[in-house]
Amino acid sequence: MNDPHDPGHGSSPAAWTGVTIMLIGATAGTLFFWFDQPLLVWASSSLLVIGPLAGSFMARAGYGVGGSKTKVNH
Repeated sequence: MNDPHDPGHGSSPAAWTGVTIMLIGATAGTLFFWFDQPLLVWASSSLLVIGPLAGSFMARAGYGVGGSKTKVNH
């Protein structure tokens, strides 16, 4: 069942980092919205842009699925 053309499901340090940053941004934004802090809502929403950029940067640096710096699980 190992398809060599399957890029995986994002189980890599780059994917986990990007998703974690976005999860923190969404959680903080929700909390700040609840406390009626619009400036902090917008500031935390910037993490929703930074997360994919960080993941993409890390993937290019070799930490993506099948990257040179990741452990291959066979």
